[in-house]
Amino acid sequence: MHSKIDVVIMAGGKGNRLLPLTENTPKPLLKIGDKPIIEYNTDLLASFGIKHIYIAVNYLSDQIISYFKANNKHQIEFNFIEESKSLGTIGALKLKEHFRKDYILVMNADLLTNVNLDAVFNAFLSQNADALVTTVPYKVDIPHDAVETNDEGIVTNLKEKHSFTYHLNAGIYIFKRVCLDFIPENTFFDATDLIKVLLENGKIIRTYSISGYWLDIGKPEDFEKAQKDIKHLKL
Repeated sequence: MHSKIDVVIMAGGKGNRLLPLTENTPKPLLKIGDKPIIEYNTDLLASFGIKHIYIAVNYLSDQIISYFKANNKHQIEFNFIEESKSLGTIGALKLKEHFRKDYILVMNADLLTNVNLDAVFNAFLSQNADALVTTVPYKVDIPHDAVETNDEGIVTNLKEKHSFTYHLNAGIYIFKRVCLDFIPENTFFDATDLIKVLLENGKIIRTYSISGYWLDIGKPEDFEKAQKDIKHLKL
């Protein structure tokens, strides 16, 4: 995988939902157990042979840059994409026009996961896709019978208790390098915006369902769950 793909970790967000923890510390450097959130991701990438990682930074960027200059046990070559303003979850990729590889793996810095990245990449290559979005299943249980009616309000069916499974965006993507052409210059632009533009332009986007552990650390309750989970996880 590592010989065919460039890797970008998006670490520029402010983490407002985790205030006051993020008042003086960028969210990627908040510690889960004994190390920062982002380091779990660099360790994961290193375990798959990745030796070159781009990190897009903005909020308190100097802290993230300093951290990896002092803590680089895998001898990774870090390249920092420094945003002069907030560019969303993928806009910063326009600042690096010359990625070396044909494919780009993009992941959010605030994920805690043991996803098999080789399996993700191999799935992408085998599916003849322009982009791939990883997903996680999210089951919603309907606790009561559902009453279905027609347009006139007449009951047509009574559905017993049931559940739906949605497939949520897991914040890890693979793109063919040409997809970056659709990112506008110097504009706040999220990965979801890029996905929508690619769909509008007839590009083929596949999904990969993550079966292992995955947690997006966005809210205080996620942060607390991560602190508990890490005690039992081998990450």
